[in-house]
Parts: sequence; C-alpha cells; structure tokens
Amino acid sequence: MTAVGTPVTRVDGPAKVTGAARYSAEIPQPGMAYLVLVGATIASGRVSAIDVEAARAARGVLAVLTHDELPKVAVQPPLLPSLLGGAAPGETFFPMQDDVVHYAGQPVVLVVAEEYEQAQYAASLVRVSYEPTPAVTTIDQGREQAYDAERLFGGLMPGRNERGDVEAGLARADVRIHATFRMAANHHNALEAPSTVAVWDGGKLTLHDSTMGIRATQQTVAAYLGLPISHVRVLTHFVGGGFGSKAMVWPHVTLTAMAARHVDRPVKLMLTRPQMFTSTGHREEQEQRMAIGVTHEGRLTAIRHEKLSITSPFDDWAEPATGVSSQLYACDNYLGEHRLIKGNTMTPTFTRGPGETLGVYTLETVMDELACLLRIDPVELRLRNCAPLDPYGHPWSSDGLAECLRLGAERFGWADRNPTPRTTRDGDWLIGTGMAAAAYPVAFFMPPQRARARILADGSAMVSTSTQEFGTGVLTMATQVGADALGVALRDMEFEAGDTDLPNSSAAVGSMGSAMVSSAVHVAGTALREQLVALAVGDEGSPLHGVSTASVTVADGRLSSSERSGVADTYRDLLARNHMSDAEATGTWRPPPLDTPHGLLCFGAQFAEVAVDPELGLIRVRRLNGAFAPGRVLNPLLARSQLMGGMLWGMSQALLEGNHMDPRHGRWAETNLAEYLVPVNADAPDVTVDFVEVDDDVIGALGAKGVGEIGQVGVAAAIANAVFHATGRRIRRLPMAPELVMDPAPSAAPE
Repeated sequence: MTAVGTPVTRVDGPAKVTGAARYSAEIPQPGMAYLVLVGATIASGRVSAIDVEAARAARGVLAVLTHDELPKVAVQPPLLPSLLGGAAPGETFFPMQDDVVHYAGQPVVLVVAEEYEQAQYAASLVRVSYEPTPAVTTIDQGREQAYDAERLFGGLMPGRNERGDVEAGLARADVRIHATFRMAANHHNALEAPSTVAVWDGGKLTLHDSTMGIRATQQTVAAYLGLPISHVRVLTHFVGGGFGSKAMVWPHVTLTAMAARHVDRPVKLMLTRPQMFTSTGHREEQEQRMAIGVTHEGRLTAIRHEKLSITSPFDDWAEPATGVSSQLYACDNYLGEHRLIKGNTMTPTFTRGPGETLGVYTLETVMDELACLLRIDPVELRLRNCAPLDPYGHPWSSDGLAECLRLGAERFGWADRNPTPRTTRDGDWLIGTGMAAAAYPVAFFMPPQRARARILADGSAMVSTSTQEFGTGVLTMATQVGADALGVALRDMEFEAGDTDLPNSSAAVGSMGSAMVSSAVHVAGTALREQLVALAVGDEGSPLHGVSTASVTVADGRLSSSERSGVADTYRDLLARNHMSDAEATGTWRPPPLDTPHGLLCFGAQFAEVAVDPELGLIRVRRLNGAFAPGRVLNPLLARSQLMGGMLWGMSQALLEGNHMDPRHGRWAETNLAEYLVPVNADAPDVTVDFVEVDDDVIGALGAKGVGEIGQVGVAAAIANAVFHATGRRIRRLPMAPELVMDPAPSAAPE
C-alpha cells in the first residue's frame, strides 16, 4: 500500500477553511420557516394549562403546537437497536404525547414562524402552568431508592460482572485500599448546536440533520412517523462535533419533521446553547467505590468496583464503568456492580470515552496509591500486573500495554523523577508527575458494513458509503484506503458520504468508525480491482491477456504482470476497449461475532506533569505524554490529532468540566460556556503522542482499532496522580476544583 499509513492532509480542509463546507443548518430551502422549542421549567409534575393566544397572534407565527395538537407517534422504539445499526432513539420516551413532565427542559410547546427571531419572540409569550410533584435529581436525594441494574448501556451490557471470590481475595491481601470517588455530570458542548432541516415532498421526507449516524436517524424518524424507511432520506455532509451527543436520535429531530408537515413548508430547528444541556443527553453524576487487595510483591489479589449513578425515569442507562477495570490487569477475583437511581433527568448517553474514562480514573488512582504504600515504582507495579490473556483465557487480538508503559516512561523522562511527594518546586509552584495505564474496549456490535467502489472512463474513481464527517477525518482516511485498494493515485480518488441513499454504514460510535469504514471501503475497492484484473486477463486486446490474475498488480491505475515484463494496461484503456463508461462493485464487511475468542482492548499509557499553587489551589498542566497501540495507523497525522484532542479533553474532565443539579428546582446550574468551563488555547500544555506498532488480524480488514477515545481515558488519573505527587494529598472528586486542592488553612493559634 502507498497511501495508507502516510500523513495525508485533510481532503475536506480547503472546503472548511473557505466556507464551502455546508453544515446542516446552512442548507438553504425555499420558503424556510423556523422552529423554536419551549421547554418545561419544572423537573416533575404535569402541565395544568397553556396560554398560547399571545404567541399565536404575534407577527409571522405560522403555528403554536401543544400536546393536544401534536399528532401521536406511531411507535415507541426500544433503545437496544440503536447500537445494532437500526433505530436509535435517545430515550424510550417521546415528549408532548401527554401532559406529564419528566425533567426540566422537556419540550412542551412548539412555535413555528417565518423568521427565527419571530419564533423566539413568540415562544417567550407562551405561558405554561404546572402542577409540580417532588423531584429526584441528585445521587444524595435518591440514594435510598437505588437498585441493581440487570442491563445497561442500551441493554447491551450486564450490570454485574464477577469472577472468582472477591472477599476471599481481599482477605488474603497484604495491603488493601478502599476508596470512594465522586464525579460531576459532564455535557458535550459541540461547537455546532444540534440542527435539523425537514423538507416534505408529498409523503416523502428529507432531513438535513447534524447526526453521527444518518442511518439511525432515518430508521428512528421513519418508525416514529409510521413511514416506510425508503420514504425518509437523511443528508449529513459535515458535523461540527458530536462527542456522543449526536450518536442517538433525540426527539427534536422528529418534532422538526412533525412541525414541517403541519405548516406544509420546510422547517429549520437550531437548539440554543442552554437547550444543549437538556436535549441531547449527558454523562451522568456518578459515585464509584473501589476496593483493591495486593501482596507485598505487588500482585493483585482482588478488585471490587462499584458504581452508582442517576438515570432517567424510563431508561436503565448507565456508563459501563467496569469494562476496562475487569480486564486491564491479571487478577483472578473481580466484582463489578452498577446501581441506578431513577431520577428526573433526561436519559444520559455516550459522552466521549463513555464509562471507561471514569472507570479507569478510579482504578488508576488507587493503583498509584498502592504503588506509594508498597514503595514500588508506579510503572513497575503496572508492568508486574499486565495480563497476558483476557479474563476468559483468550489471547488479545493485539497487546502492546507493556510496550506503551515503557515507551511512555522513556519519552517522559520518568526515571529522573524524585518519587517523594512535595519535594520539587519551581518558585511558589509545587511540581508533580503522574502516570496511568489506559485501555478502551474494541466493540463488535454493529451490523455488516457496505461500500461501493466505482471507476470511470477517464480513470478517476469514487468510493461511497453512508458515513458522515464529524471532525475525525473519515473522508481523508477512506480516500486513502480506497485509492490503495483499487490501485489508483490519491489524486484520482474521491470519497462520497453523508447520504442514506448510499450503502449502509452504522453510526460511528465507540471508536469504531475507522474499523467500519476502512474495512468496507477496502473490501469494495479490492472487489472492483479483482473484477477489472479478470477483465484484462480475459481481454484479447489487453497486453496482459492470458496471464494469471495472481501475477497482476495495480498502481496509479496501471496493471502490470510479473509474468510479462515491459508491458502494462490501464484502467482507462481497458474500459475504452470494452465500451464501458464505468465499472463498479459493492463490498460488504462483516464484523467478527460478539463471542470472538480474543481479548478486545486498545491499550495506552499516559504521563502528566503539573504545577500546583498550594495557596490558591490552581493546577497548571505543563506536559502530557501518551503512548498508544491502536493497531494499524491509517493516517498518522489524523490519528495524532485525535489523540491530542482526547488528551486535552481528559485534562478538561480532570480540572474544569462539571455540572450540578440545583436540587430545589431540578435544573442544571450551568447552561452556557461562561459557567460550564472547557479549556482554551491558553490552558493547553505541550502534548506528545507516540505509537507502538502492533499487528492485529482480528480487528477489521486493515487491523485499525480506532483512536477517537483512548486518548482521553488515562489522562484524569495521570493528572490526579501528579497532583498527589506535587501536594501529597489525594483528590477523589472530579473536576479537581481549587478548593479541593489548596492547602488547608492553618489552625488558629490558642489565645
């Protein structure tokens, strides 16, 4: 291969920097109207009355719809198919079907007007009266109502994971640690607000939607509206970030289609920044408990990992915190449990690195504490417990954890640190270094993926599949894969995506996008190349007539054979001789089954250096280093960029991001970027990314595991461990706010 593995710059770069790239809210439509949602201001209760007269009389208003006027949806699809490539409702609840309010922000009124400002103004005139009932919105409010979750994560994962005898393993340990951690809720806050444009043509619907899965949007909306799937087309060419918020299909998409049908004209919805906190899920508030036992030699004897979190009144959704903690280290005795509280909140959802960022934070901070108690270097402790096999005795599809730990330590200069806490200073700043292992599951719960390859009479080529570009560089990566599979120059290859009329590609969630898209494109391109090679070998007019197909190679659109030196054919000439304007082939890649006899993790290691002001509690991250083993790196430029972004997000999760419910009113305290903090350029430290090369013949056709989330996973733990090294104090809450970090005030002197 020639294109794959090279740092090709983004093929969509010129369109984005010149403004030619169109996002969903930028698609013009004749006669466009605008939709604004009115959300509930209580967290629990009923709508007792709605006064819409002033809103309906406002200038430009086309419709004001309440639950009494809105049509009933055809079905309430279950949540499970979302992860299997079918319908993907964000909740098993659709609003405005009755007068019940389940959470603050739940849509209760739709306002459609000629102009966006007119719709906003009319929405401000709507008066809604409520009969509130007591709400549960925090862990502390609902702790007594907690229950054991049988299934979670859309029903795909069990709520309990157990092997061996944990209590016996803890009893025979020489050293035991029991620790409790609290994590605030997180929100996605993509740059592009979720947006939908709905256009009806008779009984057929076209949606321009900012989604991470156009096929899921198509099937979900079709199910809600009772339409044949073929009557719904979804177009999404560019998405301005999703991070999980646009992986599921939230009610506002279907509400936009319903509003457009009601007014019989195209309708656009753009959620406001505050509505993004109540409309597309979030990472739930969590409490995690960890108990670990270890021998004096540093061998793990038992791990007990428990998680408690708030979910919605209608879904058993929780991040799966124990997926990595149950596999990362060799330990015969393990128990992972998830408990849920039914609260008055919308259903949580995927948030970058779902579950494992916080599960690994919990595990890796306790591992660091064990290393300090045992006086074993933290890197060495992890090396002593690396698991050669997965918990079921299966070999890893590919490993690399030990290599990541060693390479990361070498690149960071770990051996030069003074391990004693609070001994290194830079002026008034305390300096600390910390590290953590990282891993992220490689998931195989998607259906077969398909792509179409086509070559035209002039030798140019196109590969098509219905994925969408949401900032990861999939258009570039797929162009590289298609060019190599078909044997054409990169300049002659085009990639087509973002349309449900194209062959199926599932929602790109769980860092599966590269494996799914690259595999389908590779299979399609290879199928077309083999088809054309066979045509040339059988073509009496070809210089390659009669050679064996196995002897033919293709590069830059030229076919040559090891059996016949000095001659070649070209795709262009081959098509012309056979009077063909084009040729095409469809390829299907079937993921390995769920019971594949291999351990499926992507491994890495994270290192951090921090400076802490002990009087103010300020933390400044000075360096982040990461070493990763993601299988085949299809484009190192794109992969390094994604990993850097993930590491910076991990820093944000550790130090800045956190939201809290106001228990009096059941509403989020932070609903804008002035209060919900995310890092800016001035916060960014030096970031170094290294790759450990591992071969993987299980994960996809090209052996690429994906790097979208592994970069974030170990960062919060590495930073927390560095803060301990700087200050000598363990912080077990995220984010690590200054009041948690600053030195305690000295006790008052006695009189």
